[in-house]
Amino acid sequence: MTDNNDNKVENDNYDEHSIRFYGRRLGRPLKPQRQRLIEDVLPSLRVPVPGEDRAGSLDPASLFDTPKSAYWLEIGFGGGEHLAAQAALNPDVGFIGCEPFVNGVASLLAVIQDQNLKNIRLFDDDVRYLLPGFRDGAFEQVFLLYPDPWPKKKHNRRRMINDENITTFARILSPGGEFRFASDSMDYIRWTLSSMARNTEFDWTAKRPGDWRTRPADMIQTRYETKARAKGSDCVYLRYARV
Repeated sequence: MTDNNDNKVENDNYDEHSIRFYGRRLGRPLKPQRQRLIEDVLPSLRVPVPGEDRAGSLDPASLFDTPKSAYWLEIGFGGGEHLAAQAALNPDVGFIGCEPFVNGVASLLAVIQDQNLKNIRLFDDDVRYLLPGFRDGAFEQVFLLYPDPWPKKKHNRRRMINDENITTFARILSPGGEFRFASDSMDYIRWTLSSMARNTEFDWTAKRPGDWRTRPADMIQTRYETKARAKGSDCVYLRYARV
């Protein structure tokens, strides 16, 4: 899920599990090398979806060869630059990245291979299939950075931020864990502030304007942030603690 609306195609027929997907699955045709990464590397990193009878049972630790000190989730990683940077800086953390856009997945796979990153697992589909599968308190951090803003009012319901998903974020975050959201869409920022305020399981950690105007020091500038700033847009960073 990204804020890149170029050539967006609605896929209203994608309803296999009563989840309707909106957006792009594929942009430009993949080059042969990237296609080989999808075919040869992705299967070994792909996160399986537990069956309905095992909902709430997936432990991120089971996805990695060695135990990690913590597990972090990024929803809609786009081209994967933030996820790859975090994984390189935190080799003791296990990362799960979710992104349905094939080109973005291929881009991240190339970085994983080039940098020999061992602490990333991927889900190349709609994250709403996967979220119910995680056990309670599975993650210490959840990132949702520059999701598609769906700016038209009639499309607001497609936004990732809604009451149901916020409740799920609270469930899969450990006590004291953090949810991070970033966007350059002021309408989506207001929507998120209002939605998060309705949930009593999160506290907004901002104490002063700089806390939401300044990118956290441990985060890099993604390509979507670069694009937003090039247009003269302001970017906002919201951080919430799981109480």
